[in-house]
Amino acid sequence: MKINFTFEMNLQTVLRWLLGIMLVWAALGKLANLQEFFAMVVAYQLPLPTVFIRCVAVILPWIELLCGLLLLASLRLNAALVWTVILFFTFTVCTGQAWLRGLHIACGCLDLRLVGILPGSEMAGVLESVGFAFLRALALAAAAVYLLRRQLTSKPLPDKNFLIATNEQK
Repeated sequence: MKINFTFEMNLQTVLRWLLGIMLVWAALGKLANLQEFFAMVVAYQLPLPTVFIRCVAVILPWIELLCGLLLLASLRLNAALVWTVILFFTFTVCTGQAWLRGLHIACGCLDLRLVGILPGSEMAGVLESVGFAFLRALALAAAAVYLLRRQLTSKPLPDKNFLIATNEQK
């Protein structure tokens, strides 16, 4: 018996992995310092009770982590994609309102230290700005909507891992 592994890569797989990696990256940075993340959410000056914002700061990273892992593992894709769309549209609204109001705050989305970008650097200033975060969230929301539509139509995403084993007998 001979087992061959084929690598199936297409646009849906690339987008699914991109969204999954972004969500896991965002979650890990927030979970590493929940107090700092809470302070960043407060900086958005949303008209919400402090207790609600505190709950969001605790629960949101876990939802991001779960969705990211489900997307990477290609499990429960419908649920993961629905939640991913909700997350990225929420991020788009929050960063958009902060940008329109002229708030000069760090978005709190990603821990750039994980990729070697130091806080306070010029690159970090651009990548953490609410304007850039808004555009990034909008693009990621569009990618999530595209994947969800593909998943719900006749052209579904692969339901298994992107590595597919085939058995060939001689």
